[in-house]
Amino acid sequence: VLHELAELQGRTVDPSSGEEPGKILHELRTRGAPGPFSTRARYYGTVDATPLYVLVAAEAARWGAVSTADRAWLVPAVDAAMRWIREHGDRNDDGFVDYAPQGGQGLVNQGWKDSHDGVTFADGRLPDPPISLVEVQGYTYAALLGAADIYRAVGRHDDAARCRHDAQSLRESFNRTYWDERGWFVEALDGTGRRVDSLGSNPGHALWTGIADPDHAYPFLDILAGDEMWSGWGVRTLSTSMGAYDPLSYHNGSVWPHDTAICLAGAARYGRWDVVDRLTDGLLDASTRFGGRLPELFAGLSRDVIPVPVPYPGSCIPQAWAAASILLVLRANLGLDVDVRQRRITVTPVGRLVGDIDLKNLPIGEWLVSIN
Repeated sequence: VLHELAELQGRTVDPSSGEEPGKILHELRTRGAPGPFSTRARYYGTVDATPLYVLVAAEAARWGAVSTADRAWLVPAVDAAMRWIREHGDRNDDGFVDYAPQGGQGLVNQGWKDSHDGVTFADGRLPDPPISLVEVQGYTYAALLGAADIYRAVGRHDDAARCRHDAQSLRESFNRTYWDERGWFVEALDGTGRRVDSLGSNPGHALWTGIADPDHAYPFLDILAGDEMWSGWGVRTLSTSMGAYDPLSYHNGSVWPHDTAICLAGAARYGRWDVVDRLTDGLLDASTRFGGRLPELFAGLSRDVIPVPVPYPGSCIPQAWAAASILLVLRANLGLDVDVRQRRITVTPVGRLVGDIDLKNLPIGEWLVSIN
């Protein structure tokens, strides 16, 4: 996947497709196109794929999935992605990675909540671009640290030091700018610098990357596991107290399993095992109601009101990140962390699920590892 995305990485500026040098594409559609990698089938209108690419590349390297030969194409792809983050990612020079449709074309919203009304103020109003999403700053923080690891591994110590410095600066400005004294991180900043002050699940992704200060992460996690955000089956994408809340909508109060899993992993990073247990129990219960195949999303209706998770009619089943969410739940409950280069495997099993887990032949670098 990393190799194919590097092959499709942006090379030029094309407002019609959103392509920019170093940018990772949003999607590739091949049906009806003259070739599998037709430029007419590519769309680059996404702000998060590029930092996520670097995050995944660094994680793959930590797990020993990147060989010395792979570095010949992976390091240049990371270089190009980091140049895009630095040179194209911040359109209004406020220090945060943002997005805006190019030339009025493409998706209005270009984060993972990419519906036209997926980002709103607390009162339901729509913000003006460019928009700097809360989770994208977390992804960028992780990308900077990941790039530092990659650069250090190939002896580029000055580049590694610069990335670590920039990551720390971003962390400080993020916690100062995005924190709302009501107890949560705001959803975004809009083009005028106003805080898009809605309470949603996106900050859980930022916690997953470790960008949040613990004294902010803890109160947010209390709210995340509370009745406004927790449906009983998963985390709602938007709080019930927000103006745009609709439990039957696509992004404004529905439950996305991958979203819940990332929030769960964020809780684990900050040692909130009470939250991990609650989210794990609910998501696994929901999975049994869908025959063991979690859908892309389902309704955010409360379990106290309706005793079954309500399907969303247009939801994909199976769907890649919904299926992968269970693996992240497993890893978070184990507290599993790996760094092959340091010859280190860390397991901090705390969640209630751990007593039922027995892993065999887990591939880590050149080894097969069992955990029980």
